[in-house]
Amino acid sequence: MVQKSADAFRTIGEMAEILGVRTHILRYWEEQFPMLKPLTRAGGRRLYRPDDVALLHNIHRLLYSEGYTVKGARRFLETGDVPASAPIASIAPAPSVTQVDVSALRAIRDRLASALAAA
Repeated sequence: MVQKSADAFRTIGEMAEILGVRTHILRYWEEQFPMLKPLTRAGGRRLYRPDDVALLHNIHRLLYSEGYTVKGARRFLETGDVPASAPIASIAPAPSVTQVDVSALRAIRDRLASALAAA
């Protein structure tokens, strides 16, 4: 594949390949994110400018890496505010097994075994 300049326009197929999504996803994003407006040529051919490419990368990051909903990502991009529901990435991770009291886990296991034996 020939490397394009960073200033080059990208087709919808190229952007779909770069982002790892299908082309219909990009068309859906155009409906959901009013700030995303690629140039359209004859026959509806879309050409994404460098600003559109950067915006697509941001949308993809918000949705796929940070766990925003489409509505939350749109609000974030429009206002810069964090949506009311925090993105999944900001939720504290579950404690690792080493952080959990092993004796508490054994007690739970024993209670479950007793309940299953009684059933």
